[in-house]
Amino acid sequence: MCQTKKIGRQTFALASPPIIIGHANVVGKKEGEGPLSDSFDLINPDTTFGESTWEKAERTMQKLALNKALSKAQITSADVDLLFAGDLLNQCISSGYAARDVGIPYFGLYGACSTMSESLSLAAMALDGGFGSCTAAVASSHFCTAERQYRTPLEYGGQRTPTAQWTATAAGCVILAKEGNGPRVTNVTIGRIQDKGVKDPSNMGAAMTWAAYDTISCHLKDTGRSSAYYDLIVTGDLGKLGHDLLLELFQQDGFDLSQNYDDCGCLLYDRENQDVHCGASGCGCSASVLTGYLLNGMKSGTWKRILFCATGALHSPTSLGQGDTIPGICHAVAIEM
Repeated sequence: MCQTKKIGRQTFALASPPIIIGHANVVGKKEGEGPLSDSFDLINPDTTFGESTWEKAERTMQKLALNKALSKAQITSADVDLLFAGDLLNQCISSGYAARDVGIPYFGLYGACSTMSESLSLAAMALDGGFGSCTAAVASSHFCTAERQYRTPLEYGGQRTPTAQWTATAAGCVILAKEGNGPRVTNVTIGRIQDKGVKDPSNMGAAMTWAAYDTISCHLKDTGRSSAYYDLIVTGDLGKLGHDLLLELFQQDGFDLSQNYDDCGCLLYDRENQDVHCGASGCGCSASVLTGYLLNGMKSGTWKRILFCATGALHSPTSLGQGDTIPGICHAVAIEM
């Protein structure tokens, strides 16, 4: 009889926790001017990355992040059995075109800003299930491509509301293997869609907070752990508004997360000096923070256990045009030294 790895309602305990043997990121000029600049592998002051369009620039960012991560892991693309990648653009074109050029068997994913935790979850579960010996998880976003698709092209000069967030121009990649040295992915909690009726696309923090609350609560219940088990619980990308709302929701349940909680959307930029309003958003935000600041911190001993909970707002220009609400999703990944 096959023994299940599922514990509780939504969590899976990996029997052979995959190891993060390589990780890398690529960011744009604005991200490189923020407080995490020392954690980035490549900061490019040219938002086109030498390409003719921003959309082509984003696929280049994915390839750069993947190649750098492979180099740091001291392997080649031929050693990778499966590539899990996603972005914000229609039909995941950044990931699809990037995957075309690297020749790795590919799963294209869409989880909005939760894509890094989605790709990492599936990449880890594939290895634990015996479906290969090495996988890669990649996610990206680009400020200019997201503005063109979701809001108004930059040339329009549209004004942003105080609750708005700044889509990160960034890409991150994690290489997982069954053997090696590094942090391990030990548990995965798959999120459920949460929709509290938010319709404002400039207030995604409010739309996604409920998903983060649901997934983190479920993870702690399923595993029987307290929030103190983790040195850091980090969401992404709720921004300042969502960050504060999540703390309030847990406080109502009698939990104080303030001592070991942060949000990638609050970490990436200097909100006071970089004019990003509520903070950062986009797949690339949590991807670049994870593959730089967080994993570097684990290797240096700052943290031994992190619960990485990227969040996503699953809307589109079409759904918003039809008056629909904005569903939220959050997947949690436990990473331990």
